[in-house]
Formats: sequence, C-alpha cells, structure tokens
Amino acid sequence: MTTMVNDPRTLHQRLVEQPRCTGLALAPDGTRLILSVQALDDEGVRYVPELWEVDPAGERDPRRVPGSRQGDFAPAFAADGTLLFLSDRETGEADEGPGPSLWSLPDSGEAAWTAHHPGGTTAFTAAARSDTLACTAALLPGAADARAHAGLLGRRRRAGVNAVLYEVTVDSGAELGPAEPHTFVLGRDASPVDAGGQGLEGAGDMALAPDGSLVAYTRAPTGAAPDTNTVVIADATTGAQRVTLSRPGHLYYSPVFTADGTRLICERQQEETYDSEWQVTLVAIDPLSGEETDLLPDFDNWPWPGRAICSPVPGDTTLWFTGDEQGHRPVFRREPDGTVTRLTASGAYSSLCATPDGSTLYALRSTLDSAPQAVRLDAAKADQDPTPLRTPGDLGPLPGTLTEVHTTGDDGFALRGWLVLPEGAAAEHPAPLLVLAHGGPQGSWSDWPWLWNPWPFAARGYAVLLPDPALSSGYGQRMQERGRGEYGGRPYDDVLALTDAALARADLDPTRTALAGWSYGGYLANRTATRTDRFRALVSHAGLWNLESFQGATDMHAYFRKIFGDPRIHRERYDADSPHLDATRLNTPMLIVHGGADSRVPEAQSRELQHDLRRQHVPAGFLYFPDESHGIEAPNHLCLLYETVLNFLDHHVLGEQWRRPELL
Repeated sequence: MTTMVNDPRTLHQRLVEQPRCTGLALAPDGTRLILSVQALDDEGVRYVPELWEVDPAGERDPRRVPGSRQGDFAPAFAADGTLLFLSDRETGEADEGPGPSLWSLPDSGEAAWTAHHPGGTTAFTAAARSDTLACTAALLPGAADARAHAGLLGRRRRAGVNAVLYEVTVDSGAELGPAEPHTFVLGRDASPVDAGGQGLEGAGDMALAPDGSLVAYTRAPTGAAPDTNTVVIADATTGAQRVTLSRPGHLYYSPVFTADGTRLICERQQEETYDSEWQVTLVAIDPLSGEETDLLPDFDNWPWPGRAICSPVPGDTTLWFTGDEQGHRPVFRREPDGTVTRLTASGAYSSLCATPDGSTLYALRSTLDSAPQAVRLDAAKADQDPTPLRTPGDLGPLPGTLTEVHTTGDDGFALRGWLVLPEGAAAEHPAPLLVLAHGGPQGSWSDWPWLWNPWPFAARGYAVLLPDPALSSGYGQRMQERGRGEYGGRPYDDVLALTDAALARADLDPTRTALAGWSYGGYLANRTATRTDRFRALVSHAGLWNLESFQGATDMHAYFRKIFGDPRIHRERYDADSPHLDATRLNTPMLIVHGGADSRVPEAQSRELQHDLRRQHVPAGFLYFPDESHGIEAPNHLCLLYETVLNFLDHHVLGEQWRRPELL
C-alpha cells in the first residue's frame, strides 16, 4: 500500500478527512470570492459547512470569512456587496422554531439576522441591482402564510404527530413530509418574523430579475403529469402570475434572468422513455409573451448543459454553461449569434461566476486525479488551461497515474474510459483490475468523486477501469439512442468490451478481476452476476435487482414506468433486463451495500438479492447502513465502506485472509 511519508493514515482515511469545496460566490464588484467548504466537525463524525474567502488574484492564502462560523452555508451577495448566507445560528427569538435562517455579514462587523421562516429556509437568491430577496420555504397544507404555518407546526409538535396525508403521488424530489415548498419575496428591511413576503404557489428553483421586479420559479410536477413541471414568472411585489409555461413530457430547471431582465434562461429536459432518448438543452423565455426559444438546437455533444450564467453586462446575451464531453465537463461560451465555443481543454467545471465586465470567469475545477479547487479563466479564450487559485485542503500525492482506454462497441461505436494504474504496475508485476461502473445511467466519469473514488483502490495495488458505456452523457445523441430500451443489454456489453481492451495491456492481470458499481452501476454489477463468471468478486451498492418491484416502489416511479412500461403489458422488457429472473445463475462472491433510508432504490432490492444469493449458496456479505440514503454521507460510514470493500476484494481477488473491519 502506498501512503504519504510519516503519515500513518490510509488513503481512504485521508480522503474522508479532506475538506470538500462545493461552490463559489463572487461579489458584485468582483473583488471577493467566497468558497463553500464541507469539513469534518470537531468530533470527526459529520461534515459541516464553512465559508472561506479565496483571493481572486491567486496571491494570498485562503482564509475563513471573518465573522463566519461552522454551519454557515449557501453564500450569495446582495447588490450592495453584503455577504448573505443561511445558518442554524441561534437567533435569540425563542418562538421562531428550528431551521436555517437568512443572515447578512458586511465586510467588517458581526453577522446580523435578516429573516427567518418557521421550520427553516432551504434556499434564497438576491436581485443583482436592488435590495429584493427571494426565499424558498415550506407551508403546511391549510396554512395561508408563515404565521399560520408556525401555529400548525407548534400544534403538531405538542401533539407528538408526524403523520402525513398524501393526496398526490409522492415522486422524485418530494420531501417525505406534509409541508410544500413556496417562494417568498421580501425586501432587505422586511420583518424577519413572517419572512416579509408574499407566499407564491408551490415552487422549486427560483430567480429574480436584476431590478427585483419579477420572480421566476418552477412549480413541481403534479400527480397527473409527473414528467411535466411549470415555469412561472410573477410580479415580485404582488405575486400575480404574468407567464406560466409548461411542455408535456418536459421539465424545466435552474432559471436565471439576463442582465437586462428581458429573457429568462432555463434548462429544459426531456426525460428518457422506452421509445425516446433523454435530451437536455437551454431555452430562453420571454417574460412578457412566454415565447420559448431553444438556444442549443444543433449542439450534438449532448453535454447535459448545467445551469447557465448570463453576461452581467445589460444588453449582452452571451452566456456560459458546462456539460459533459468525452470524459470531461468543459466550460462552453454561447455567443449572441448562437456560436458555441469550448473554453477549457480538460477537467470538469462547476459553479461558474463572471466578473462585472464579463471578461473573466471563476469556477471550481476537478479531474479524476485532482479534487475540486477554485480556478480563474479567460471568458472568451478557446481550449485554455485555467489559472489555479489557492484553495483549502490538500490530499497530497496520489499512488498512481491516470490514462485512457479506447475500443469499439459491437456496433462500431467508439468507446472510451479512464484507467487508473497503481504504482509498480508492469508486465513483470501485473496489477489486479477493478472495473467500477458509474450511476445514472445518464452520467460520465469526468470529475472527482468522494463516493467510490478510485484512488483508495490504487493505493491497495488495484488498477481501476472507469468505463463510460451506452447511455453515458457527453458522447452525442447516438450514445443515448444505442442504449435506449436496453438497460442490461448494450451498456453491459460496452463495459465488457472496455474491460477486454484494458486487459489487453501487459501490466494488468486478467486472472484477478472484480467489478463494482453504485446505483445504475450497482444494477450492472447485478446484471453481471447473472451473465458471466469471469470476475472473482462483485460489489453492488444500491443496485436494482427486481425491476418490477423496483419501479413500483422507487420515488421515481413515473420515470421508470415510462422506461419499462406496465409489467402486465410489456412483460418482455422485464424478462430481458431484470437480473432477478436469472437468479439461478448466481455463483460469484458478492458484497452488497445499501442504506436503509434509500427512497431512490429501496433497500428491499438488496434484501431480495441477498436471499437469492443464499439460496444459491454463493458467498455474500451485506453492508447495511440504517440511516444512510442513496449515497453514503457520514464520514465514518464512508471510511467503513472503503475498508470493507477493500478487505472483501483482497480476500476474493488476491486470496488473502478475510479481515472483518473492527467497527463491524
């Protein structure tokens, strides 16, 4: 195992303890750059948010924001340069109840309590050129405003009631509780008791026009049309709706107004069905007429464009966005005439910010061999390398190198994946191989992962293949077409094709291999368990096993029902792709990992797999985290995940004695 000199910790321990950079906020004058960081608390048992200040010039070391505390999060700037954030700090008002409040922090001085909503505020945004704020917070059914909501919360608490009556289908993104999200608008001098604003209808993402006159938000899907939501543009003072826009089979996300307020830019997503591919684009909506324009009609990189940022210069319709492309997530610039230019040569970018003149961008950049850090970019230069800024945290040297693997699918389509090679891998000492399948299936191995990071395995001597099979993003619309309706077909074949290409290398050992995956990757691990015995061990984390019971229980029921169909009518789709139907073929040792609070892939999927493995007398373990959801969030749990999986692989792939983790 490779470790840092004089550092007794394993790499996965250092990985878990590493501060995580999660977001950026730039002051209106471009002089302050605030970084959101997730760091271990004093006991080392959970991650807590912190606010750090990064020097935009890259000359000074980063520092904790003066006046901030652990627990402050979601930074943004008001038009006058005041730093705003959410926090669970004590407000001094006993009757306000728990939950995050909105706080403000000037350049010098103490933080001031700005607004509170009973039960807490979940998100907020500030107008670019006015003192108007918009917040997302919840109201219980029957509560007309924040004061009535507080009364109902108190009555439920005193009665010891946490029951919920659902009158519509609980679907993806819904909180499993009775309250519904609303958007509230308030001025900076509004009363913090009732959030000072007009409650609008149930809302998700939101944006304010720069002058604060309009608010836009997305209304959640209804039970009647779970694959369709609505964009609402309303008067920010009265809440009166001016424009409502929806499109059957489409969802809108991440609204943002242009600098002059004449257009609203949104992501528009057409979700996958059995007969059509997943498609994502950016659209512009006229806030007066509601007319919608596709901004990327001919962009076939299929980059799954993220939240756009608009030029801060009024009248300039330039915008920037990120999107997957060939194992990277570049920054793209769209000119007013529709021309799209890729600005970055490599890496995965997020959290874009533009300077007031639109000449410079700041972003977080990561790769599969470097954790996220703040960087500076020229806002117009093509295929550039960024200027790194001094950022908190340093994992230290990694135990190996990163390269690529290329091959073709059975249809001639060009396939690629990343390959992590451990130190010392050579023809004389070939390394064992772990194939690690990503989730999604729409997604790509492009940025630094905290969950299922390849480097702890490289530190133990494993090479790690990170394949992008059919249905992965960043390879054009054809990559979606070739995987449509074949959850366990062509994607599985592509993973094996890339595995064969990797094992053609002399420095990898084809007799010592394993495959692991999380979510959809866990499904591919389960599919592999019933299709081949070429691997010595398999790990399935939150994987789908019985597609019929899964699509009836997941929080994304409507989405998966569109893909798989009614099992009473489209039996052939389940027969083709549900691994549980081939349970008698199980014979490879498996480790199952699942969280008890997982609503995306309910834990019953793994329970059923475990029962089938036992019936087939296959060696199997079940690593169960009762309080975790679809991922693993707690640092100690994440450390146990890596330790258990590594010991399982060492036992079955390398033939070493099984070592049960001490805390298990």
